[in-house]
Amino acid sequence: MPFQALGLQSPLVDTVNALGFTEPTPVQKQAIPQVLAGHDIMAGAQTGTGKTAAFALPVLQCLLAQPKPEVSVEAQSEESRDDRANIQIRALILTPTRELAQQVYDSVTEYSKATPVKTAVAYGGTSMKVQVNAIRSGADILVATPGRLLDHAYVGTVDLSKVEYFVLDEADRMLDMGFIDDIKRVMKRMKSSKQTLFFSATFSKQVKKLAYDILDDPKVIEVTPSNSAAVTVEQMVYPVDKHRKRELLSYLIGSRNWQQVLVFTKTKQGSDALAKELGLDGIKAASINGDKSQGARQRALNDFKDGKVRALIATDVAARGLDIEQLEYVVNFDMPFKAEDYVHRIGRTGRAGQAGNAISLMSLDEEWALKAIEELLDTRLPQQWLEGYEPDPTIEPPENRRRGRSADKRRAKAKHKIHKNRGRNVRR
Repeated sequence: MPFQALGLQSPLVDTVNALGFTEPTPVQKQAIPQVLAGHDIMAGAQTGTGKTAAFALPVLQCLLAQPKPEVSVEAQSEESRDDRANIQIRALILTPTRELAQQVYDSVTEYSKATPVKTAVAYGGTSMKVQVNAIRSGADILVATPGRLLDHAYVGTVDLSKVEYFVLDEADRMLDMGFIDDIKRVMKRMKSSKQTLFFSATFSKQVKKLAYDILDDPKVIEVTPSNSAAVTVEQMVYPVDKHRKRELLSYLIGSRNWQQVLVFTKTKQGSDALAKELGLDGIKAASINGDKSQGARQRALNDFKDGKVRALIATDVAARGLDIEQLEYVVNFDMPFKAEDYVHRIGRTGRAGQAGNAISLMSLDEEWALKAIEELLDTRLPQQWLEGYEPDPTIEPPENRRRGRSADKRRAKAKHKIHKNRGRNVRR
């Protein structure tokens, strides 16, 4: 099915074809006609499924079909004398992170280059003045993170009362990052008669409640089961002692000649430390986390994309929204605190139908995290012990020592578990 069959106009179809997209993805096939028909939608779509085009293309067409009202010369003159003049945004795309905002902005700009529609982006860590100038140049679409958007609204840069199309992208991450109050503040500044498009990779009870609070009789679109991993991603868990994780990671990168691998850690300090340790092992690495400036994060990402570093070490917040073409390997150096984050992490690979590999290095005290992930995905993840890196069952996890559990009992149970699980030393 070509894009034109979805109801898109020739300029947009020609643009996406020129970008190399000739066949719409499943989420695009379902979402684009519903958006063009004027419906609110609640879409469950993993990262890498083409969801940005699923909302950007129909919104662009709707804006083109209803030209922006002309402003009189007198009004323009008066407005130019007011440094605090509000700019009325017609479409707002809200994202949880700076990286995702930039990624969506880049995509929308590409899709709209054959049209008069203007797009601006606003997120923290960069100059407000530059963003103000871009918005006041006449932006029709604004891509923004919640905090920076409210900054602009408070100082009078933008007027959200005329927003016709509101897109909430990666809503689950919005809630995970504590943006629910900011979202409510943004919603109060918009009129009720707008079209709202809600996208989320996972659907917890809280996410569903938010969706039904802000949507009006939505069309539900779910191209894959909620809380699931892409079928193109091959997953593997390697049990290993915590103090040998870095050693095993260096071995995997070196022995298997991985030239580009995205590695997830739980903490900002851990990402910096791991990057340094890999460097000592002769593996060029860089880290991105919330403590780094946007410029430093962008330089690290560019170096990774250009092949100047082999390993990019990231925290969950910093990595959300990273779009790296044909990224083949993702490694969970630390198992995630929340099972839903596992889906987001491994969604960085296997994008747009490409094959990918998701490797998890699991220490004994992280088995609870694996159990939560398997319950979420409703499947058992394959495990394999690598020769020379088998976990030592006599090592006492810290939480067991705190609970006063005896080492003898711990060893006995661990040995029994090893005997019981030896059959799991192959992929299931």
